[in-house]
Amino acid sequence: MKTGKNELEETQKLLLQFEKRGGLLPVAVQETQTEQLLMLASVNQEALEITLKTQKATFWSTSKNEIWTKGLTSGNTLRIDEILVDCDQDAIVYKVTLEKGGVCHTYNEQGKNRKACFYRKLDFNNHQLNFLEK
Repeated sequence: MKTGKNELEETQKLLLQFEKRGGLLPVAVQETQTEQLLMLASVNQEALEITLKTQKATFWSTSKNEIWTKGLTSGNTLRIDEILVDCDQDAIVYKVTLEKGGVCHTYNEQGKNRKACFYRKLDFNNHQLNFLEK
């Protein structure tokens, strides 16, 4: 049964639209304290349920096709402070606190995980990427 536009946009019912994108929703991960965008990932229904139960950011790994709780291997866990749902209920934001380290799988010059996956900025003039942090 299809959910009507008004029901999605003007309700307090959780009606996440997982079926729109083959069972996945995009999730932006934002640090609560600084509001910095840390990463972009995907969740399926199971990953979201684990996140809600554990309050640890959990995702669907599109490269490995499996559930992935951030930090289980690296220790760089993300505590969920708040979850925001967009108007169409087809995208979400995890507002998080970094409990250790950074979220990116790449490393900075000191050999530590970068805090965010968005660590480069596009220069409009020369169409080159500039590092935001060293």
